[in-house]
Amino acid sequence: MQYRKDRDGNELSVLGFGCMRFTRKGSGLDLEKAESEIMAAYRAGVNYYDTAYIYPGSEALLGTVLERNGIRKKVNVATKLPQYLVRNLAGVEKTFQEELDRLRTDYIDYYLMHMLTDQAQWERLKVMGLPEWIAEKKKNGKIRYIGFSYHGNTENFLKILEDYDWDFCQIQYNYLDEHTQAGAAGLKAASRKGIPVIIMEPLRGGKLVNMLPPEAKQAMAGNTRGWTPAAWAFRWLYNQPEVTVVLSGMNSLEMVAENVKTADNARAGELTEQDLALIRNVKEAIRAGEKVGCTGCRYCMPCPKGVDIPGIFRCYNAMYTEGKHDGRFQFAQTVGLTKEPAFATQCVGCGKCESHCPQGIEIRQKLKEADKALRPLPYRIGINAARAFMLRKGRNA
Repeated sequence: MQYRKDRDGNELSVLGFGCMRFTRKGSGLDLEKAESEIMAAYRAGVNYYDTAYIYPGSEALLGTVLERNGIRKKVNVATKLPQYLVRNLAGVEKTFQEELDRLRTDYIDYYLMHMLTDQAQWERLKVMGLPEWIAEKKKNGKIRYIGFSYHGNTENFLKILEDYDWDFCQIQYNYLDEHTQAGAAGLKAASRKGIPVIIMEPLRGGKLVNMLPPEAKQAMAGNTRGWTPAAWAFRWLYNQPEVTVVLSGMNSLEMVAENVKTADNARAGELTEQDLALIRNVKEAIRAGEKVGCTGCRYCMPCPKGVDIPGIFRCYNAMYTEGKHDGRFQFAQTVGLTKEPAFATQCVGCGKCESHCPQGIEIRQKLKEADKALRPLPYRIGINAARAFMLRKGRNA
C-alpha cells in the first residue's frame, strides 16, 4: 500500500474505505460480511475508514469491527457532524457523544462538517459557536483533525476553504467531475494551502463502471494497459499528487482486492498523453448523450442575476447520462439549496453569457429547457419547502 501525508506528516493510505455502502442483511447490515471486507482492507494496509452519522448502522458496525479486532488505535476513523440537523451547540455535543458511543471510541481522528454546499451554512455554524467548540475538542484530544465534506460550486468551496484553518477537506471528484463542484480548481487551491484532500465518489457511485457507453467500455478493454474501468478512474486520481486519499465503498472481497492492487501500483504523474487521451475519449462518449454541450469552463460566469449556468447544465446533462432522479437530486443538492437562489428562472435574457461562451451554446433557450426538466412541479414544491426550512433554521440559530 502506498501512503500520502497529512499536514502533520501522518501517513494515510491512498485507498480509504468508504463505509456508506455496506451490504444489507434483513433489516440491518451484514456485520460478518462487512467485517471480512474491512479486515481484508486493513491487512492490505488501508488505514483510513470514513463513515457518517446519517449512514444507517455504519458507525456502530465500524466501531464493533474495530473493537473486537483490537485495531482501533491502528487506523484513522473519519466521521461527520450532520450540520444540517443541529440547531445549537447542545445539539452538536449530543450528536458528537452519540457518535463516540456508536464507534466505541473516545476520540475521532478526522471529523468533518458534513455536506456543506454553501458558505452560508458555515457562517451559521460560526455564529452558533462551532469554531470555539472545535478548539476545545482538539485541545482535549477528542478530535485530532477538523475538516469538511463539500457538494456545491467552486466559488463557495474556495470561500469556505479560505475562511478557517482547516486540517483537511473532502470533495466529490473524478474524471467526469473535473470541472464541477469543487473541481480541479478546488483541489489545487487546497493543495497550495497544504490541506490534504480526501476524494469521494471516484466512480460516481459505480456509474463510471456500470453505466459506461459500449464504445467507452470497448476503448478501455482494447487498450494494452489491461486496466479495468475502475482502475482507469482510480489511476486518473492517483496521477494527481494533490490527491491524498481516494475513498471506495467496497462491498465485496473482489472489489477490495482490485482496488488494493491499483493503490499498490499507481503513481503520481505516471499517465502518458495516450492514457489521458483515452480518458478524454471516454468522457466524450459519455457526454454524447448530453442535452447541452457545456464543458464547465465557466466563461459565462458570473451571471449578473446569479444564475448558476454551468451547474444547471451539468445536472440537466446528468439526467440523460446517469438517470433523471440522479440529475434532479444533484440539482437540489448543488443549485437548489444554496442560500442565494441560482435558478434559471432568474435569467432576464441579457445575453451576456452567450457572448462569452466558446461553445456557442444558446444559453438562454437551453436554461428554459433545463429548468422545465429539472424542476417539474413535485420537485419544485420539495425544493421550495427545503429552502424555507433551511431559512427558518438559520434565523433560529
